[in-house]
Amino acid sequence: MSHQSIALLWDAHSSEGWPQFSSPNEGQLMTLDTVIGGCAVFYLDGPEGLDSQRIAILKDCVADLDTLLDDLTEDSLEYFRRLRQLATALVQSSRPD
Repeated sequence: MSHQSIALLWDAHSSEGWPQFSSPNEGQLMTLDTVIGGCAVFYLDGPEGLDSQRIAILKDCVADLDTLLDDLTEDSLEYFRRLRQLATALVQSSRPD
C-alpha cells in the first residue's frame, strides 16, 4: 500500500469518533487504537518508514485484534476492522524490498 493510501486510511480512521459499545476489552482496544495511531503518525511524518521495533509492535497489535474482533458487535466492528487494516498496511509498507 502506498504512502498516500495509508494517509487516506489514517484520515478516514482518525476522523471517526470512538464507537459506542460495551466490552470487557474496551481498555485493551483503546490501547491498540492509540498504539496503531501513533505508529501511523510516525510513519506519515517521517521519511524513513517504521523501524523493526514498531513493526513488531504492529504485528502484535494485529494478532491481538484478531482475537478481539470476534467478540465485537456490528456497531463497533467496522471501526476496529479499519484499525486492523491500517496496522496491516503499515507492516506491509515498511518491509524492506
